[in-house]
Amino acid sequence: MLEVAVLIAALDCEATVGAVVQGARTHAPHVLVVDDGSRDATADAAKAAGAEVVRFAANRGKGAALRTGMRILLERGATHALTMDGDGQHLASELPALLRTAAADPHALVLGARLHEPGSLAPIRVFGNRFANRWVRIACGAALDDTQSGLRVYPLRETLALGCRSDRFAFETEVLIRATRAGLAIRSIPVAVHNPSPGEHTSHFRVFSDSLRIVLTVVGLMLRVW
Repeated sequence: MLEVAVLIAALDCEATVGAVVQGARTHAPHVLVVDDGSRDATADAAKAAGAEVVRFAANRGKGAALRTGMRILLERGATHALTMDGDGQHLASELPALLRTAAADPHALVLGARLHEPGSLAPIRVFGNRFANRWVRIACGAALDDTQSGLRVYPLRETLALGCRSDRFAFETEVLIRATRAGLAIRSIPVAVHNPSPGEHTSHFRVFSDSLRIVLTVVGLMLRVW
């Protein structure tokens, strides 16, 4: 039996995280929000919606938040973490499909490949996603769909055993490469998403600096120095 908890790494998403938590709780009884040093009331909004909250005093990065949350959930008896972003992009209605896939292959990492409507993403974000996909393909020797999607189901013991070190967005790239090399299956399923208008978008991905971190991480893994 899978014991699945929802894990949300959140930063400055006071306006959206409450609805994300409420939607997640319709499919999983335990939702853990790791507040990555938010400057707004993200932690309070998550608590009010029914989540357990762990708060970093300062921003440490998405990778650090996810690893911390995974360790906590494993200690609490969870076998899997279903990760979502706190900005409302990921839809609770898509969670059952990921959970069914995880139940069918409990040792696999399940990746929600986002189906973006044409024109719904800014060109710079399209470039960033394609850039990351290409580098992961180079490192893995195989194409993976939407390597930057944060909507995933991780088998906790297997994932933590990979020894991922990236603290920021590169974590989601590193874990795919290490999982592939370790022989873990990666299952990809298409999922619908909500893309807010540019004025509402709250992504903290920085195309230049975070893309550079991804490249350096991939190169380090290819050279076996990471």
